[in-house]
Amino acid sequence: MSNETVPKVDADIVYEEEHPVLYEAKDGIAYLTLNRVKYHNSQNSQMLYALDDAFYQATGDDDVKVIVLRANGKHFSAGHDIGTPGRDFHQGRDDRRSMNYNHDNKPGAEKAYVREQEVYLEFCRRWRAVPKPTIAQVHKGCIAGGLMLAWVCDLIVASDDAFFQDPVVQMGFPGVEYFAHPYELNVRQAKEFLLLGERWSAERVLAAGMINKVVPREELESAVQNWAEKLAAQPRLAMALTKQACNQAEDMMGKRNTMDAVYGYHHFAHANNSLVKGDYIAGFDGKSMAQSNKQKSSNKQKEG
Repeated sequence: MSNETVPKVDADIVYEEEHPVLYEAKDGIAYLTLNRVKYHNSQNSQMLYALDDAFYQATGDDDVKVIVLRANGKHFSAGHDIGTPGRDFHQGRDDRRSMNYNHDNKPGAEKAYVREQEVYLEFCRRWRAVPKPTIAQVHKGCIAGGLMLAWVCDLIVASDDAFFQDPVVQMGFPGVEYFAHPYELNVRQAKEFLLLGERWSAERVLAAGMINKVVPREELESAVQNWAEKLAAQPRLAMALTKQACNQAEDMMGKRNTMDAVYGYHHFAHANNSLVKGDYIAGFDGKSMAQSNKQKSSNKQKEG
């Protein structure tokens, strides 16, 4: 009887940063800082497991009342890692956080399905469920997988130079794995955001209700600090219950079930890409996606 596995891929992975997430806690506030600066905080497993560790540490520290998620470097996050030397898609983990098996020796579409369920869908659900209030401090690019990191937070404060984008329809996908689009926007706006794949400014997503506040770039840190200090003065249990109530309301409106369904669509698209394009992400890498996005932005400015 076959155990339905295949040989593992011996990938040459080079991590450029020993600490892809930095952790600091003071005065009741934990600061989780994305730190893959060279690659615009693109998300490999190394970073995402480190971020999960940081969320877990902050959640268990009774001296921490509020958590701030922020980033070093030019951009908040350029999305999933699809082409750096530290891309570790083929690498399994013995410290998995969800009740699932390893992906690294699984054949066909099963490999990506299992990995992405852990590091994208379930991680985001874990972070959304953290009982302490969370604030995303967003500057410059918040692209594709970057949206997922911001969306799991309770409050989002962005600088006036921030932009938001999910351009993955061009790769064959109906949005990123944590499909919150029609809950972060209304359905009509979500369709525009996805189908056109264009950058939306901080002011536009504020008007659409995706974020809470826009401030000048030089005031971003102080604005987040101000809100974090106010939250730190609130009672812990009351804040936890408030989060649970709001999250439950979203889930009663179908958020979790929608994500489960669309996750299946997403991986049908992966399988289709493999069959039609010969590659599960349709041959795109970080550079080609960046070039495509820049071209779209340039065309939009010309039209405007």
